[in-house]
Amino acid sequence: MKTLYPELAPYHHFFLETGSQHQVYVELSGNPEGFPVIFLHGGPCSGTKPDHRRFFNPEYYQIILFDQRGCGQSLPFGELEHNTTQDLIADMESIRQTLAIEQWLVFGGSWGAALALLYAQQHTEQVAGLIVRAVFLARQADLDWFAQDGANRIYPEQWQKLIDSLPESARAQPTQALYDALWGADELAKRRAAKEWMAWGAQVALGNAYQACDQNEHVTEKMVKQARMELHYAQQHYFIKENQILENCVLLSAINTVIIHGRQDLVCPIEAGMRLQLALPQAQYQILPNAGHIAQGADMIDALVSATDQFIELRCRSG
Repeated sequence: MKTLYPELAPYHHFFLETGSQHQVYVELSGNPEGFPVIFLHGGPCSGTKPDHRRFFNPEYYQIILFDQRGCGQSLPFGELEHNTTQDLIADMESIRQTLAIEQWLVFGGSWGAALALLYAQQHTEQVAGLIVRAVFLARQADLDWFAQDGANRIYPEQWQKLIDSLPESARAQPTQALYDALWGADELAKRRAAKEWMAWGAQVALGNAYQACDQNEHVTEKMVKQARMELHYAQQHYFIKENQILENCVLLSAINTVIIHGRQDLVCPIEAGMRLQLALPQAQYQILPNAGHIAQGADMIDALVSATDQFIELRCRSG
């Protein structure tokens, strides 16, 4: 059973200029001469963490982490103008060109998996391989499961807290009601909605490991901005056409792809992983019976580290 590689610090970081108000935080760790891999975090509006470097053997990989626009250490935090899926894909290409990379491995989970697939469909020649975890296809059905009718049947108590934070007259359309509250003039309603939206996401992602926050916990402006970004993308259908990812999978047929999905994932149900595998029959598809959504736990870590090690082994054999 493989575990995370030891902790390591970046050897370089910089802010990517985007031609807009956004400055995108980028960091490099591992081997400067190693094979490049770019890590795509979830969310939208999650951000990278030090442990994200540890899925990759630092002797063989040049490890590239970046915080997507408005996320993590990128500036300004929570900025929504000029913040679309296409902007994020353009940032990835700009990072690749800035670092003079010809091809790289693209690694992403959840929203990061959707972004990885969308990037690869536009820049096929630049992608040497794909490792996607907790597949999110950004379909209306995926959003409905999480925020309309689906996961609410698994955690009805937590869902009720979210619904109770919204005006009674708007509860039939919770996503729209959340959007309206987060952009409304009522400061109390805004912060209540942000708090319960984030609590809902944590409950569904963490399952039994979720621990409810103190009801009197202060809701920060950062929490409001994070919730706003998630709803910003959701309300715009993630800035792509319905079913765009699956319909364009034919473009990925030549890319070495690994799909890893936990059977217990309630944020992105395993049906999405199966649909992607059907659209990419050449892909290696791994179902983890006891894993959930997050990239933690022995089985998930073993699968992800094994996939990144296997990619290097295959390149060594072929090259």
